[in-house]
Amino acid sequence: MRKWWLFLGSLFLIFGGSFQTADAAMTSVDDGANLLTTEQIAQLNQRMKPLAAKSKASIFIVTTTYNDQDSPQEFADRYILKQVGKNQNAILFLIDMDNRQTYLSTSGNMIDYMDDQRIDDTLTAITTEMSNGNYYGAAQQFLAKTNTYFEKGVPGGHYRIDEATGKIIRYKVITPLEMAIAVIGALVAGLAFFFVTISRYQLKSGTYRYPFREKASLDLTQQTDQLTNSFITTRRIPRNNNSGGGSGGGSTTHSTGGGSFGGGGRSF
Repeated sequence: MRKWWLFLGSLFLIFGGSFQTADAAMTSVDDGANLLTTEQIAQLNQRMKPLAAKSKASIFIVTTTYNDQDSPQEFADRYILKQVGKNQNAILFLIDMDNRQTYLSTSGNMIDYMDDQRIDDTLTAITTEMSNGNYYGAAQQFLAKTNTYFEKGVPGGHYRIDEATGKIIRYKVITPLEMAIAVIGALVAGLAFFFVTISRYQLKSGTYRYPFREKASLDLTQQTDQLTNSFITTRRIPRNNNSGGGSGGGSTTHSTGGGSFGGGGRSF
């Protein structure tokens, strides 16, 4: 009985930890440029919370009228650093009225969900609204596109490209279906082994202890460590000054304040 309680306790810690992570995600509309009404801000916050909960990423919408010291990229990245720290799950939509630019900054898992091509597509939808002076519509497009791409999941064959060094890091993407199949398979196999063992030896829980110390033996004579399936590929990356990243399923990353970020921006 005690083993079953330990097993259930372990499951609670695993899944409970994920729930705490989701609750820790922040949402915020910081309308420093006064482009939105109070009602619009409330509606945006309402739409952001469920997306933040399921993506486990903090979501920010920021407008500003004064940004002489930093580029839009630096401003957005540093805002995320100040709010959640380095390499935490986050995405920020910035409207910089001083430089007349919009910018999307991604950190943590959102770098992978929002690759260069998806950011470029989102910026296209945002720019259409910005050209009409519809700032609320631009923010809505940002949330709608982010939600759509999160639901689609990380693109197959996804990779990150370091803008400074050109290094490429590839990731194996595990889909929710694959994860569910693996968990169910492991539970079925474990329970089958448990009941087969009881049936074979006709043991009763709590009344028998196998003398493993007397019957077990271990003889280690040689130890060999071998690293496999680890590689880094480098190539030159053409700089794209328009949208901050190219296409092809990858996410171009850069460093700000010691953290790793993706993103892209456009003028309006």
